[in-house]
Amino acid sequence: MPPHGSGKCCGDSSHQHEEPEKGIQYSLYTKINMSDLECLNESVEGSGKTVFKPWEERLERTRFVESDVDEELLFNIPFTGNIKLKGIIVIGENTDSYPSKMRLFKNRPFMTFDDTSAAPDQEFELQKDTEGELEYATKVTIFSNVNHLSIHFPGNFGDEHTKINYIGLKGEFSEAHRHGVTICNYELRPNVADHAKTMDNVSREIS
Repeated sequence: MPPHGSGKCCGDSSHQHEEPEKGIQYSLYTKINMSDLECLNESVEGSGKTVFKPWEERLERTRFVESDVDEELLFNIPFTGNIKLKGIIVIGENTDSYPSKMRLFKNRPFMTFDDTSAAPDQEFELQKDTEGELEYATKVTIFSNVNHLSIHFPGNFGDEHTKINYIGLKGEFSEAHRHGVTICNYELRPNVADHAKTMDNVSREIS
C-alpha cells in the first residue's frame, strides 16, 4: 500500500504549480537549529546536516549522508520554535542502501541508539524513492507541538551501509513562547497603589 499523500505526477496541467507549492510546504528545514543538529553513525562528520536542503535541491546528489559501522542512522533535530509536522519525504538511491524503515520520536533530545529500543511515536515501512514522489503523512494530533524530532532509520534493503540524499519536512512553524520573561517583567514593575496602601497602614499603626 503506497504512503498517504503520494506526490506522483498525474499528468494534468496542475502539475506545473507543484514545484513552488512543494517548496513552501517543505521549508521547515529553515527552522532547524543546524548548529545543534546531530546525526549518529554518519561516516563523514557533519554530512547528516546536508540532507536538509531546499526542495529545489532535493535531486542534487553530491550532498548525502552514509552510515558508518552498520546500516543504522539516528538524527536528533532541534527546532528554533515549535512545529506541526504533517509529512516527510526521504530520497535515496535505487539500491539496497535505501532505508527500509523510519521511526519518529517526538521531543526526546539527545537520543542515542540505546534509547531507540523504546516504542516510537510513529513508524513507517519505506519504499525506494529516488525523486521525492512519496510522502509519508504523520499523525498531526501527535506531532502538533514539536520542538525536537528524532528520526531513526534502523535498517535498509540489504546493504552494509545506509545512504540518504534528502529528508524533507512538511508542516507549520510557530515561535516559541517565553512566558518566564513576561512574568519577570510584570514582577519588576511596582504597583504604586499597593505601595501607597502599605505606607498608609504603617502610619496608622504608629499613630
